[in-house]
Amino acid sequence: MRHEKKVAPDALYYRDATELAHLIRTKKVSPVEVVQSHLDRIKAVNPKVNAITTLLAEQAVQSARKAEQAVANGDELGVFHGVPFSIKDVIDVAGVLTHGGSKLLADNIASTDAPSVARMKGTGAIPLSKTNVPEFSCWTETDNLVTGRTNNPWNLERTPGGSSGGESASIAAGMSPMGLGSDVAISVRGPAALTGIVGLKATHGRIPYTGHFPHFLSRYWHIGPMARSVRDVATMFEVLKGGDGIDPYAIHARDARPANAPIGGRPLRIGYLAKTGFGPVDPEVAAAVEAAAKFLDHVGHHVEIATIPLLEENDFVGTAMTLFMGELLDDFRKLVAGRKEGLHFIGTLYAEMPDPSLKDYIAAQTLMTRLKSVFADYFERHDVLLCPVIPFTAPPHQLQEYVVDGQTIPATQMMRATSPFNLTGLPGLSVPLRMSSENLPINVQLVSRWLDEDSILRLGALIESQSTVWDQRPNL
Repeated sequence: MRHEKKVAPDALYYRDATELAHLIRTKKVSPVEVVQSHLDRIKAVNPKVNAITTLLAEQAVQSARKAEQAVANGDELGVFHGVPFSIKDVIDVAGVLTHGGSKLLADNIASTDAPSVARMKGTGAIPLSKTNVPEFSCWTETDNLVTGRTNNPWNLERTPGGSSGGESASIAAGMSPMGLGSDVAISVRGPAALTGIVGLKATHGRIPYTGHFPHFLSRYWHIGPMARSVRDVATMFEVLKGGDGIDPYAIHARDARPANAPIGGRPLRIGYLAKTGFGPVDPEVAAAVEAAAKFLDHVGHHVEIATIPLLEENDFVGTAMTLFMGELLDDFRKLVAGRKEGLHFIGTLYAEMPDPSLKDYIAAQTLMTRLKSVFADYFERHDVLLCPVIPFTAPPHQLQEYVVDGQTIPATQMMRATSPFNLTGLPGLSVPLRMSSENLPINVQLVSRWLDEDSILRLGALIESQSTVWDQRPNL
């Protein structure tokens, strides 16, 4: 049975970016009103959530006044004209500190906008804030020695995840309608899941990584859009995609399509993994995946249980860590040399970590290649994989291990269902579906073949139509 969504609240700060742009374009609200509504919301709730690192209030109000005048003049307006957006504090905004959650970057003032920021500004969107990250954007908990810990708006005793935890918390708490995050193993899709918003990790290279710190590991990092609606994320993706002539991986044409893309609006072939493939999964999360599969089957898609033995037999978090450390540690040690006393425990952990052996590094590369081949075969027979984003809902802060369906697993297993798609570069979408028995959001993940973001955005909009997450709001 179709779930009828409740009427959106009157507060401007909980309207999505698409609606805000329409209200501005039709002169029902002004850009100044929209920006001020979000600034007031930040003042009211950020002391509890601690998602904002740098507030661009004065610049945002000035930009809003210019945007208001453009509307009055009848100027041609961009798709997000007058709508504010937030930026993860590892993505450059000209003249603004890129803090990266570290004392070591206290003087890191950006000289130019990252292409992702520039493209958003080109639509008329207004930078409102930079948002919190773990040190160097390298952990699943958003905490550091500079701006402290970010809390989950749904339960302040729980984490919003990382490394885009400040971004996800800001959007979920109504402090921003949309924003830019980034993802090396989990960091857009995971925080989106823990806070009940939408996050897209597009095909690797679809969105330029230029202007992001750190500069190493660029063959795994993805900048990605985050918002409370699939339509906002889809529109942001259209704005953000395309090469910039700098990022060597951003080589795809804006309209690039896979050779075997689904034709027209035909039913999609969907395989799903609910309880297998990613270690233990909380029963409520598995049930959400199964519910999404049942719904997609009901509306006419071809849905079946998937079998991917290589995922079941291997922990690709370990594979990712071996590859990351093999490519990260030398540059990282140079960055922190003589300054280790200023590091958070995460930075210290990396600084003291031993290099992987050449044998282990080559074995990880070989396994990654096998995984790509497995998915090349999978997407000959299917269009989409439906699976969990995270095997559990938002956990308490600073846990080193979790108990999931009666099994104790290390904290790194939070990345078990996301890291394979960074290693392969496949696009993945995190979409909210329902609330858990603890009143915490549960998202599901949709993965498609390379360059076929259209299919997962299409299915994401369908799943969103059944979602009960935003029938309520965080109690802040």
